[in-house]
Amino acid sequence: MKFVKAAVIGVILTAGAAFAEGDRTDPNAIARSDLMKVIGKNTGILGDMAGGKAAYDAAAAEAARAALIEAAVKIEATFKDQGAADPASESRPEIWANWDDFLADAKAMGDAAGAMDIASAETIGAGMGALGGTCKDCHTEFRMMKQ
Repeated sequence: MKFVKAAVIGVILTAGAAFAEGDRTDPNAIARSDLMKVIGKNTGILGDMAGGKAAYDAAAAEAARAALIEAAVKIEATFKDQGAADPASESRPEIWANWDDFLADAKAMGDAAGAMDIASAETIGAGMGALGGTCKDCHTEFRMMKQ
């Protein structure tokens, strides 16, 4: 069951990286998109290990976890300037209207990544629920979904 849950979460989160594609023109929107790609890529690496799609690799797991923690720290600076209204951006205006809530979600993501036990594929899988939950919470409130 943990395997299936981790695999499903991994697929959902790596699919999130696809949202980052588009014809963005605003440099702020591009920077936000690039940061979300980093998060999606590294969540996918961990999800693939947890789900058995990739062999467990301790060094790769540590690098992915470190990248997620670093990305969480960068969210505030990267999202601080809303920039122009870029129609290709999927950042909702609620980010800036509810800035403290948004930053709390970013911190929760970094905390979940930091707390993840990466000693094995199984322990990564056990931590994917918490990590994926933080992504879901933030995306539900702050990300526009493509139609």
